[in-house]
Amino acid sequence: VTMEKQIIISISREYGSGGREIGEKLANKLEMEFYDRKLLESIYNVNNIDTNVLHKFDEKARKKFFSRTVRGMSNSPELNLAEMQFNLLKQRAADGDSFVVLGRCSDEIFLGLADVVKIFIRANLDAKVKRVMTKREMDAVTAVKTIERHDKKRRAYHDYFCQSKWGDVSAYDICIDSSKLDIDGTVEFLYEYIQRYLAR
Repeated sequence: VTMEKQIIISISREYGSGGREIGEKLANKLEMEFYDRKLLESIYNVNNIDTNVLHKFDEKARKKFFSRTVRGMSNSPELNLAEMQFNLLKQRAADGDSFVVLGRCSDEIFLGLADVVKIFIRANLDAKVKRVMTKREMDAVTAVKTIERHDKKRRAYHDYFCQSKWGDVSAYDICIDSSKLDIDGTVEFLYEYIQRYLAR
């Protein structure tokens, strides 16, 4: 979607915070494209690659012990997929598109572009555990372990490719706790912020 004024909204999130749902609802409300795993489908269409293979390596840091770079080409599928995603997002930005993007180092890959709003969504542990238990149909102990595992992977992926640290408040414009206003309340708050930002 091309708006009157280009804006890119980057959402990073803790696992179980509802970040994906918030991002999707915010994009719908703003009538923008929402890029999460759908980005993989775009890459599949462009490069004719099996999406199941892509999902396996999505948002994962390169395994240093098993990969090497020869003549500028890496044999790391994680690294190659990340580069394809970054390039696709940069191309969308260069085309003047406005969109909401979930993760994928989007808080950093658009450095230099004027209108990028960087958001980090967190939640208190009880809210995250409850959400993961419901969504994934698991007990509390397993939910806590799942949250820790996913956040560890997200941190490793982000910090491998970026200068800034995942979750560091200085890297974002807004850090918000979704358990305070709930999902829809958080969407409303962010929508209002974006409207004011565009009208400034």
